[in-house]
Amino acid sequence: MAIGVIATITVRDGKNAEFEELFTALTEQVLANEPGATFYALHRTKSDSQVYKVLEQYASKEALKAHGQTEYFLAASQKMGALVAAAPELEVLDAV
Repeated sequence: MAIGVIATITVRDGKNAEFEELFTALTEQVLANEPGATFYALHRTKSDSQVYKVLEQYASKEALKAHGQTEYFLAASQKMGALVAAAPELEVLDAV
């Protein structure tokens, strides 16, 4: 069964461009290297320009787990630490 994820990320003031550049590179890696990742896209909220939502879908919970263990995801996460205000809020969903 497919698994959905909505990650809410709040970025520090003045770090939007750097965050978006880093996340764009991560997205390219995910989509090129993870056949189990069927959707992975960054969106900025209209109500607060510092808040982003990552909409994700994986073919299985194993594909989601594998995503979090990739070298490029771990490297990007480490770099994002200086750009974000707090740890991302994650909502995991079952596809219907």
